[in-house]
Amino acid sequence: MRIVFMGTPESAVPSLQRLLNDGHDIAAVWTQPDRPAGRGDKMHAPPIKEFALQHGLPFEQPHKIKTAEAKDLFASCAADVAVVVAYGRILPDEFLRAPKRGCINVHFSLLPLYRGAAPANWAIVNGEAKTGVTTMFIEADLDTGPILLQRETLIGETETAPQLMARLSVIGAELLGETLNQLDVITPRPQRHQDATFAPLLEKRNGTIDWNTDAAAISRCVRGFQPWPTAYTNHLGRRLIIWRGTAEETGLAAAAGEVIFAHGDDLLVKCGGDSALRLHEVQPEAKRRMSVRDFLNGTHLKAGDRFGGL
Repeated sequence: MRIVFMGTPESAVPSLQRLLNDGHDIAAVWTQPDRPAGRGDKMHAPPIKEFALQHGLPFEQPHKIKTAEAKDLFASCAADVAVVVAYGRILPDEFLRAPKRGCINVHFSLLPLYRGAAPANWAIVNGEAKTGVTTMFIEADLDTGPILLQRETLIGETETAPQLMARLSVIGAELLGETLNQLDVITPRPQRHQDATFAPLLEKRNGTIDWNTDAAAISRCVRGFQPWPTAYTNHLGRRLIIWRGTAEETGLAAAAGEVIFAHGDDLLVKCGGDSALRLHEVQPEAKRRMSVRDFLNGTHLKAGDRFGGL
């Protein structure tokens, strides 16, 4: 099958690899432009571009896709199918009509649940027991198209969003292979729009920890808001990122955000109700990630001090 592949991050790589393994003709790979990142804002190529270069695949990185030039370029690929995996842009109608058999999306949720940009993150934050992958035909509205195949998986109790995405990307590649192989016999089924939930684009403010919240909910934010915006609080006027933490029950009376215990490997912070968060790994502003022991060795933090606020 002649395919245009559209994707950008690491989570899209297994699907493109699967298309190659299955012997499909990759007419072109479309991905986002290189972006500045890291110290010095050096330009970095997206993982899909790096994969395309390594495998000699033709690729395009248009800054805009709603131009006549971009639409003509896409149509010139004369593809049977376009496969879209976390490309990062909503396709214009002309793109949706160009491939002979339509555009297929690999979406990392069990649609109609968690439509949107960050389904794995929000599934963890919201305490879902399971999630999965859906292949679907793309329509003009975001993530509303008819479902082709789905596969579910349980979310681990300590699984972070990057760990979950790594698993979902492999599941998605397998499901994509099955979808294309069975495309002639699959009967697409419409989504139940009344059951839809949403996974909006993550914003920096999402990561601010509210210590009045139950510790279990905070620990899910710690896992779900990785690698960005992360879950963070304020300590001595500077940001402190929490990378690992576990929820506990405590009968001790303390204010939300108050340090209950701080010694050696133990750092316990009071949260909402009778709960507390035991911190295991943190990152002070402008410093590396470190264990709680290393953090406590470099600070005068003690019981009674408070996180949060100004």
